[in-house]
Amino acid sequence: MFAAAAIGILVVMGLALVRAFLGPTVCDRILAVNMLGTKTVLLIAVLGFLGGRPDFLDIAIAYALINFIGVIAVLKFVERIGDSRSSPRPEDF
Repeated sequence: MFAAAAIGILVVMGLALVRAFLGPTVCDRILAVNMLGTKTVLLIAVLGFLGGRPDFLDIAIAYALINFIGVIAVLKFVERIGDSRSSPRPEDF
């Protein structure tokens, strides 16, 4: 049962990689990378259960936190780049 779940997660991770490379917009790519990170956390947890290693759950939680902080940082960066290109600055007046 858990082996089938691991295979299913790997298939979804492959689809997320395709979306990350072919996504038409930056937002699609960021969401695909976020989904890839989430599925990686699930895969680590399932593999830890299959291998009888409960300490993998700690690694999965740490990876989830790093993934969350990384995606927020990239979104802030993209937002700042978009704001600087589209809106006039006070020095322009």
